[in-house]
Amino acid sequence: MIDPQLKDKVVLVTGANHGIGAATAKAFAEQDTKVGITFYREPCPYSKEELEDAVEAGIGGDRLFRALQQQSAEPLVQHIQSLGGVAVAREADLADIANIPMLFDWCEAELGPVDILVSNHTYDVLETFDPATAADDYRWFGEYPVQLTSAEIIDANFAVNARAYALMMTEYLQRYLKRKASWGRIINISTDAAHAHAANVSYAASKHAIESYSRSAAIEMGKYGITVNIVAPGPIQTGYMTPEMVTELTKDAPLRRVGEPEDVADAIVFLASEQARWLTGQLIYVGGGWRMHQ
Repeated sequence: MIDPQLKDKVVLVTGANHGIGAATAKAFAEQDTKVGITFYREPCPYSKEELEDAVEAGIGGDRLFRALQQQSAEPLVQHIQSLGGVAVAREADLADIANIPMLFDWCEAELGPVDILVSNHTYDVLETFDPATAADDYRWFGEYPVQLTSAEIIDANFAVNARAYALMMTEYLQRYLKRKASWGRIINISTDAAHAHAANVSYAASKHAIESYSRSAAIEMGKYGITVNIVAPGPIQTGYMTPEMVTELTKDAPLRRVGEPEDVADAIVFLASEQARWLTGQLIYVGGGWRMHQ
C-alpha cells in the first residue's frame, strides 16, 4: 500500500458542499487529514419545493444542479465525522475579497495552518458573442439559456474564477512564510474547456487565467517547498447533465462514460501526496481521455 503521507495535514477545500469539492473533502478525510470546507450558495431562481422535487426525482439538469448547489455542507461534515474524521465548514462568497483572509483565520483557529489548498469554487453563466446563440428559442442541450456577453457577466466570472484563485494563493503563501513552513501543496481546479468554449466564453477565459496564475505561482513558490498544479476535469456528472447530455457525451468519450466527482477527487489527492513531490506547474486533464479526443 502506498502511503501518501498526508496524515494530520490541514486541507482547505473551496466549493465543497457538493460535486467535485465534496468528493475531494471526503477523499482527503480518508487519508486522515483535517478538512476545512468552504462553499457559497448563490441566489437561486427555483422555489424550495421545486428543488426538493428535483432531488427526489434525481434526474440531471438545471434544477437538480441548483438543488445540490443550495445544500448546506453540514451533512458532509457529519459524514466525515461519523467515520472518525475531522472536518469543519463555513459559507463564504469568494467574490468578496474580505472573505479570503477571514477563511484562513477561521481554518487556522479550527484546525491549524493550511498545508494543502484546493481551490475548486466556480461561477458560470452561459454567455456568447453571437446574437443567434443568444436567441430566445436557443437552449444549450435543450436545457440552458445563453445570454449575450456583458461587462457584468465578464466581471462576475473573473472575480470568482480568476481573482479569488490568485488571492487565495497569495494569502496562503504569506501565512506559509510567516510560520516558516517547508512543505506545501496548492491544487487549482480548471476545466478541459479552458482554451475555448462556445456559448460559455467568459467562464472558459477565466478558467484559462487560473492556469496562467498557477504556472506563475509554481515558478515563484517552488523555492519555498510548495508545489502548484492544475486539474482540468472533463465531463463530470455533478447534477447538471440531463440524461440526453449523458448519452451524447458518452458516445464520444474514449472510456464510454462521463466522469463522477470521485474520479477527479482521486487525482487531486494524488497531487497533494508525497508521490507527486516532483510535479509542479503541471496541467492534468482528468476526463477519461475526453480532451485527447477533442
